Amino acid sequence: MRKLIMWNVVTLDGYFEGEQNWDLSFHELVWGDELEEFSLTQLKSADMLLFGATTYKGMADYWTKAEGDAAEGEIARFMNKIQKVVCTSTLKTADWNNTTIVRNAAVEIAKLKQQGEGNMFVFGSGNLSESLLKAELFDEIRLCIAPAFLGKGKLLFHQGIPHKKLKVLESRLLTTGGILLRYAPLL
Repeated sequence: MRKLIMWNVVTLDGYFEGEQNWDLSFHELVWGDELEEFSLTQLKSADMLLFGATTYKGMADYWTKAEGDAAEGEIARFMNKIQKVVCTSTLKTADWNNTTIVRNAAVEIAKLKQQGEGNMFVFGSGNLSESLLKAELFDEIRLCIAPAFLGKGKLLFHQGIPHKKLKVLESRLLTTGGILLRYAPLL
């Protein structure tokens, strides 16, 4: 059975994006060799990536153009090759290589978890993450805390997320000042 894992970079005050779509400038505060290695390790453990429509469009646009970039080539090759699912009620087509459209995220993701052995990751995708949290489908939550207060933007966790106790699987201080955190729900 696949594990469903959330992965996000958030500010200390809980924002995963600024006021505008793709305002991710705070990622630069934590990006470095350690986070790059962690990202590659995650991708190598995955056999599927899940996105909401907005994140899917942004990721597809970015990663289909990044494969020629020497610095990002290895990650770009993984991103472009891996099986992807976009959970959307609005998109009619999904042209990024190896992408399937799913309309009912909670139902379809529960089925997909049963069908494989690799990890499934949700990158970004705040609305999708919230619906999967409410459906109690995540096996693990991974966050990198950026040492900054954004003050406004898009919060990753909103009111209405069900009360859930978590256990710490790992906490690691990065040389950039970021902190990697891994949690699993207590059963």
